[in-house]
Amino acid sequence: MAEVYDDVSGRKLEKFLATMPGVQAALDEVRFEIAARAEELLLQHRREGHASIDVEDGRVDKYVVLDDERGAKAALSIEYGRAESIVVKEAKDGSTYLDVIPASEGLFILARAANLPKKRKGKVHL
Repeated sequence: MAEVYDDVSGRKLEKFLATMPGVQAALDEVRFEIAARAEELLLQHRREGHASIDVEDGRVDKYVVLDDERGAKAALSIEYGRAESIVVKEAKDGSTYLDVIPASEGLFILARAANLPKKRKGKVHL
């Protein structure tokens, strides 16, 4: 009877297979295609040009990232949309006022680029 091992050279079989050069090359190709589609979709909606598509390498996985250097969680709002919100702002004369930030629909740039379903999972609190 054959004996099946769940590791190769001390590494889990899945990680061993995932880190093979051919598998990593295939992941690079798919990541490039998704990133190119995501960049094209983002360019169709770009207003001020703050957001960009980046690619990153994990230990095993490859990532396509919607990045927004403003740091105001704008990438999350671009992807999934946002609800209307009211914020308190200060005027130049020192007085305060309420400002309404309108709701916006998500563009689902990454989901569409990767051919994933466009749906929000639960409530997103920004």
